[in-house]
Amino acid sequence: MSETTPNPSSTTTTASDVPNTSYGGGTEADVNFSNPQGPPVFRFVMTGGPCGGKTTALARVFSFLRERGFEVITCPEAYTLLVSNGMSAHLFSTPGMDTYIQSAVLDTQMTLEDSVQNVLKARGKPSVILCDRGSMDGTVYMGQEKFAKYLLESRKTDIVQVRDNRYDAIFHLVTAADGALNYYSLDNNAVRTETPEQAIEVDRKTQKAWVGHPHLYVIDNSTDFEGKMSRLVDVICKIVGLPSNLKRRSAKFLLQPSSLPLDPAQIFPPDIDYQLFDVEKVYLQRSPSTSSSSGEDDNGNSSDENYGFVRKRNVIDLKDGTSILGTTFQLTTVTMSGGEMIEQKRIISEREYLTAVMSRDTSRHVIEQRRISFLYKLQSFTIHIYKQPVAHIGVLHAQVEAKESSGEQDVELPPFLKVERQLLNSEQDESMYGAYSISRIDK
Repeated sequence: MSETTPNPSSTTTTASDVPNTSYGGGTEADVNFSNPQGPPVFRFVMTGGPCGGKTTALARVFSFLRERGFEVITCPEAYTLLVSNGMSAHLFSTPGMDTYIQSAVLDTQMTLEDSVQNVLKARGKPSVILCDRGSMDGTVYMGQEKFAKYLLESRKTDIVQVRDNRYDAIFHLVTAADGALNYYSLDNNAVRTETPEQAIEVDRKTQKAWVGHPHLYVIDNSTDFEGKMSRLVDVICKIVGLPSNLKRRSAKFLLQPSSLPLDPAQIFPPDIDYQLFDVEKVYLQRSPSTSSSSGEDDNGNSSDENYGFVRKRNVIDLKDGTSILGTTFQLTTVTMSGGEMIEQKRIISEREYLTAVMSRDTSRHVIEQRRISFLYKLQSFTIHIYKQPVAHIGVLHAQVEAKESSGEQDVELPPFLKVERQLLNSEQDESMYGAYSISRIDK
């Protein structure tokens, strides 16, 4: 695959809650802003504990993407922006000020992000917004209940939309205090004062805040710092459609049918936070331009053709395991280019989802799954448990990076799950456990 910018229809464009502020003057910018099929505007969050490498990462990714034709704007960390302009710590001495300050931080951050989104959309070029922290980081200091109340009252939205639908990917850079203690320092940020122990605590809370986002990447300190930055850039390349050294983003493991975590509360240790989702995946009729070659689905499953599907993702209330807290929708197309599989994703509205379902491929079943997302030992996992058209099949997906030399993947499996074996990227395993193959009615 050559080094080009993404196809204009390649992936997620804007978050659904960005206000439409087209000025209607008929200029090129107005036309660009009003074009729903315009070039992608990716929104990435760089987050993590203190001294995780965010500042360097933002500068490195900014230059890397600019050199490859993307428009890039960085949104600064709102808390640091306010503190550096006079919002000093003594304000917290007034009881109850924490809620008002965190609300101000969130207002500043979300307004800035939305404004930059509008600017880049009007520009009409493939673009990236690099957010120095994201909206969910506020829950580390405000708490989930206060945060949810703020979103409902001030923003008329909810945690599901802000966490899952607002950003294309979350990159959590683990604090140097966890795995690279000799390099832990706060010299480059005057508003941070955490000890190594406090830094690790903040880091873990920040990870927890984003559990459930479909594209959460934890970049740890298992390599030196240059290796850490290279891993980050490689993942971003995969998302925006640039060449990458990553061979695969997911390792898959078959779970024992007799011990599937149908009720995670009975299996997961109390210190492992998780999120539940019910997923409906509908494969679409293929157009002539995508009816040949070979490809893989969103989970890395090989197939004998290019294809597309829409996905409905319901967030399930952990209290009862059935109530729906919110829903997001996504369109994915899978194509092959120069022997490389390219996934193109776009967040869509419910109306777009229902319209697409009318063009479903009737030779395939609708796939229904219960999914469980969680973090373990700085690794991001998702369990896919099939409900329809088959049952009693569970596959554990681990977000990992392949070694450049061997292509092998290092995964420390959670001991509370019973794994039967690792699934191979083979025709046999795909036929038995891949969603695309399972969906075939004549299978």
